[in-house]
Amino acid sequence: MGVRERVFISETDQYLFGQGTHYEIYKKLGAHLSCEDGVEGVFFAVWAPNAAKVHVVGTFNEWEEDAHPMTKIGPGGIWTVFVPGIGTGELYKFLITASDGRKLYKADPYANQTQYRPDTASVVTDLSGFEWNDADWMWYRGQKDMTREPVAIYECHIGSFLKHEDGTKAGFYNYREFADRIVEFLREMKYTHVELMGIAEFPFDGSWGYQVTNYYAPTSRYGEPKDFMYLVNELHKAGVGVILDWVPAHFARDAHGLAEFDGTCIYEHPDPRLGEHPDWGTKIFNYGKTEVKNFLIANALYWMKEFHVDGIRVDAVASMLYLDYGKQDGQWCPNKYGGNQNLEAIEFFKHLNSVVRGAGAGFITIAEESTAWPKITHGVEEGGLGFTFKWNMGWMHDFCEYMKLDPLFRKGNHNGLTFAMSYNQSENYILPLSHDEVVHMKCSMLNKMPGYPADKYANLRVGYTYMFGHCGKKLLFMGQDFGQEREWSEERSLDWQQLDHWHSRGLHEYVKELLWLYREFPCMYELDKSVDGFEWMNADDADHSTYSFVRRSSSGYPSLLFVLNMTPVRWEDYKVKVPREGRYWLKLNSDEQRFGGAGNHLPGELDAFWEHEYGHFSVCLSLPPYAACVYLF
Repeated sequence: MGVRERVFISETDQYLFGQGTHYEIYKKLGAHLSCEDGVEGVFFAVWAPNAAKVHVVGTFNEWEEDAHPMTKIGPGGIWTVFVPGIGTGELYKFLITASDGRKLYKADPYANQTQYRPDTASVVTDLSGFEWNDADWMWYRGQKDMTREPVAIYECHIGSFLKHEDGTKAGFYNYREFADRIVEFLREMKYTHVELMGIAEFPFDGSWGYQVTNYYAPTSRYGEPKDFMYLVNELHKAGVGVILDWVPAHFARDAHGLAEFDGTCIYEHPDPRLGEHPDWGTKIFNYGKTEVKNFLIANALYWMKEFHVDGIRVDAVASMLYLDYGKQDGQWCPNKYGGNQNLEAIEFFKHLNSVVRGAGAGFITIAEESTAWPKITHGVEEGGLGFTFKWNMGWMHDFCEYMKLDPLFRKGNHNGLTFAMSYNQSENYILPLSHDEVVHMKCSMLNKMPGYPADKYANLRVGYTYMFGHCGKKLLFMGQDFGQEREWSEERSLDWQQLDHWHSRGLHEYVKELLWLYREFPCMYELDKSVDGFEWMNADDADHSTYSFVRRSSSGYPSLLFVLNMTPVRWEDYKVKVPREGRYWLKLNSDEQRFGGAGNHLPGELDAFWEHEYGHFSVCLSLPPYAACVYLF
């Protein structure tokens, strides 16, 4: 826990930072316990190349402006000072005197801890000394090709997963309290990963953490940095990976943050056509500046190395790739070739993914990218961006639009559930039903479904079966696995009381069964991108609004047959094409009463028969309304 060595910034540090390749710059810039000439204290360093003067002010000098001037140590614009006799817990800011005389009180961009909002000072802290117990997890992670492993992600907002009702600030659970509850839940449900929203410090609760001010500080809403380490450690011990939402696309323009940090635009592009998002009211990073790229890439490595995080989901990738994203004519500036591609952002992604791939075995990067930009998940050496996975936003849109339809109109939109397989081989996909689909008057997943309450739950069960059977890794936002009826709000807890009701409890049990099936059978995940892993048995029966397909593994056995009925009509003696003769055993029936269904029976075994007229094998069954069944063969 104590001081280990003198912290200082060498000429090599300055050179590497200027080149954009100092991947541990967070160990030098910021506030660090240090020892100089036998005296313990804190070493402060900040990048402010255009400042006239910089001082560090804080509780240790009663915020006196002139008490601790900093020295500019080189041409790169780094300022430093050692303050003796102080330690962890001190509050501080950098007082930057701009070239025009303005005085700016700025939080430390590299601070590892901040005050609880709405206060904005940085806090001197020490990240060393935490006792990690996840060595086995980290080793096994490094042995895996995650594209061939089961990945079932629980997207979670800590502040509204559960809330205290005892008068504490906003009812927030501490990271440690949350760990005890989320570990139990995820272990029971058999999710493989949790994706945490809003961990890097942000000022406004309603931004959910997507407008960041302090990229190197776990938000103080839920505790201190070592509390967050405890959370990750406990999840790893339980066999659950941790993915963070990461936001390099834009940052908050709050006065204490990165915007016009030294009186000029050093983190954002100075041209507002390149440096501002007009719709979001945020600043855009200048990806052409080496120190900015270093700030962001080192930040991804910081979460990986210091907090043992297993991956990052990169928010709003499309807004970075396209210069005209969300902008009207006159609000954007073309690249040097006259196009709308952000060439600097493209190179940034290639650099980012190359570095993290080399630094952390098994670490994954996920692109939330909503367009048809090619080769998102192809290697940099192949001309790709190098991400591990891409959110399949097209699949999500088609799925939601189809499931919202009255069953009478589903036959006219039958390809809504088949189209995604036509481009499935182009990327390594994740199928996301995220927080974005259940806010801002879009309705909860349950209330997107047509019909009476029982119909809604039945629709959701058959819809989730389609999702889990479809190629691609899985992501569900919290509350969707028990049919949360209300839209999500960060201001309140999930409606856990719904689990007292039969339909919600049944849906919750059904999703648990789907997760078990998904993790139990390699055919569900091993060949997601390969034509060998998926085969339609019937993708064209629009008149019955039914779908049937097979999932296979590399070994060829066992395989699974999925049959889905998207109508409220029972189809008697319904024939389903199957790939071979022999016997098929029932593994899952979404209409069982324990799942909240009507209890319609399905045969436990089916024997295939040869259909001479069509030249293939078939099985025959009576398919209940709004039902899904899965057979093993």
